[in-house]
Amino acid sequence: MLNVPSQAFPAPRSQQRVASGGRTKVPLKQGRSLMDWIRLTKSGRDLTGFKGRLIEVTEEELKKHNKKDDCWICIRGFVYNVSSYMEYHPGGEDELMRAAGSDGTDLFNQVHRWVNYESMLKECLVGRMAVKPAVPKDYHEEKRVLNGMLPKSQVTDTPAQEGPSSPSYDWFQTDSLVTIVMYTKQKDISLDSVIVDHQDDSFRAETILKDYSYLIHLGLSHEVQEDFSVRIVENVGKIEIILKKKENTSWKCLGHPLENHNSLIPKKDRGLYYRKCQLISKEDVTHDTKRFCLMLPRSAHLQVPIGQHVYLKLTITGTEIVKPYTPVSDSLLSEFKEPVLPNNKYIYFLIKIYPTGLLTPELDHLQIGDFVSVSNPEGNFKISKLQEVEDLFLLAAGTGFTPMVKILNYALINIPSLRKVKLMFFNKTEDDIIWRSQLEKLALKDKRFDVEFVLSAPTSEWNGRQGYISPALLSEFFKRSLEVSKVFFCICGPVPFTEQGLRFLHDLNFSKDEIHVFTA
Repeated sequence: MLNVPSQAFPAPRSQQRVASGGRTKVPLKQGRSLMDWIRLTKSGRDLTGFKGRLIEVTEEELKKHNKKDDCWICIRGFVYNVSSYMEYHPGGEDELMRAAGSDGTDLFNQVHRWVNYESMLKECLVGRMAVKPAVPKDYHEEKRVLNGMLPKSQVTDTPAQEGPSSPSYDWFQTDSLVTIVMYTKQKDISLDSVIVDHQDDSFRAETILKDYSYLIHLGLSHEVQEDFSVRIVENVGKIEIILKKKENTSWKCLGHPLENHNSLIPKKDRGLYYRKCQLISKEDVTHDTKRFCLMLPRSAHLQVPIGQHVYLKLTITGTEIVKPYTPVSDSLLSEFKEPVLPNNKYIYFLIKIYPTGLLTPELDHLQIGDFVSVSNPEGNFKISKLQEVEDLFLLAAGTGFTPMVKILNYALINIPSLRKVKLMFFNKTEDDIIWRSQLEKLALKDKRFDVEFVLSAPTSEWNGRQGYISPALLSEFFKRSLEVSKVFFCICGPVPFTEQGLRFLHDLNFSKDEIHVFTA
């Protein structure tokens, strides 16, 4: 199958390539919104040219369809005729054309692999590529040794220089329990490295090992109860998942392998996995921002690492709509400590409701007890970046405040070297400031923390700073506590804001290694 070099997309001058690593949208013509596209797909119009008939597509055939009015693109083995979608694509026609007549999987993964293209382009499906991908060595009925340990020949081979050593797994049982043990051969494993979901007889456990994903995916041979526990033995990199049998009978085998079982691949190549979470509460935070609390299923274990985001998915008029959001703590004022055994069944979000938006009004209309699909975590922020930091500077605009919440709590609790945390928070009006009272109380409670609110459209009664992001504002507020202090910046907000902030910080002689830009 054809492969386009990833560095070719987005183009150097593309509107999608920005300094922060994110992307901006291009202006669309009137009547070319996402909702307009959904209406077109529901109209019954033949968008493929084959009247619903699916075909097998050869590489030679795919290459022929490389023009704007005749554009086929392959994504993950499936070929789509995106000619009709050109004017609806938020990134512009030129971006789609970079994958015209070729395999655009790498390009898609790089820019927006979270997009549910199967739903968005289902009426554009031409068929499957004729060339089938190679079958992994381990993708077959397993011949087990002892309880569940696989022979080395059956473990996915990954060159040592490209990723972590190949993990393995085993299992054992008592009358009432089944314990699945994964040997990761990594010593920095934590509970948020492991994601477990089981539904009916399907058991799925994904472990993140640096930039790689190790997956155990089995159809269990017997039924188990919904609740289970996960334990980590950090010094040896061992993970134990303890399942409760529904019946106290002896299992002859753990189960049969399902798709991609026992595979170790780059995390970016692993498709996103969703589970349905129930809305438990919804409360106003500002005039247009609400705090949502979602509860994970009892049959799931998911902890979102600090600085990472998930995707929320709803089906709207028959099409799945997806958008990234960063979970927050339930509050800033939690005595700066987590409970010994935190209740990890709840995920909190601060979400701004846009009246003309596609997804947020639907989220706002959800009733308590309704369900939202939540993905596995995504993001490249590493908590190790904060170790030994003495001055932590946070730069946020609007709901760009959300990734700062957990970072702020973590820093004040867990970094002994920390002298100062400063947050510069940009908003339009006073009413837009999220958790203002909590931030002010936190500044009074912990002398290491300082917050500065900056408004672009204040009332005449506002006595604080006003204006927009500028080198003068940043240089005055973000000063090192000592001349040689180890500093770190986190920036999040609209793309123009993060681009300007990044440029101004570079002008102030802060290095790129001292700055992390959140793009979701």
